[in-house]
Amino acid sequence: MSAESGINTFRDAGGLWEQHRVQDVATPEGWHRNPQLVLDFYNERRKQLLAAKPNAGHIIIAELEKQYDVRIVTQNVDNLHEQAGSSHVIHLHGELMKVRSSGPGEEVFKLTPDNYETHLGDKCPKGYQLRPHIVWFGEAVPEIEPAIDMVSIADILVIIGTSMQVYPAAGLINYAKPGIPIYLIDPQDVNVSAKNIHVIRKGASEGMKELKEILDCPAT
Repeated sequence: MSAESGINTFRDAGGLWEQHRVQDVATPEGWHRNPQLVLDFYNERRKQLLAAKPNAGHIIIAELEKQYDVRIVTQNVDNLHEQAGSSHVIHLHGELMKVRSSGPGEEVFKLTPDNYETHLGDKCPKGYQLRPHIVWFGEAVPEIEPAIDMVSIADILVIIGTSMQVYPAAGLINYAKPGIPIYLIDPQDVNVSAKNIHVIRKGASEGMKELKEILDCPAT
């Protein structure tokens, strides 16, 4: 979803993320092995995010709130949906512009564009080192249950820009109500087993433009 805004993804990086091994910057083991590297990595990701803008796909989704009750479940950790104006966003994999305590309770704290970096020695009020508010590989996904609940009551399901290979997010489609319209927007050939999926082989922006036309003029 955010690739067109210049935000690189795991999927596009061939096992690397910004020239770093995923194991080094997106796992608990990487954090314990070299927290300085991890903090520096996410400081750079925030700097990249602050220079990015929502693309047309983000904006169209936000505008659909004028006609529909739009709820978003995203694997992206940026805040571009919110910047575009979307009101209801669940971040499965955490949020880049937040940090949390590495101690018990895991209190979460917001960062700002004027104060977006985190360093060794930056601690929560209880004295624990702050870490990125990111769900790393091997960690639980706390927001998966709310996401399941949201998908289970949807009247239309739209899947945008995913390989459908990262779980548990990829399994959300299994909770959709039988028979509802499902649209998959992706320029790549995504392997999905469900037969009732309308595939739009385009990027997020062009794909959302086509989907909006379909929603505005449904087949009779």
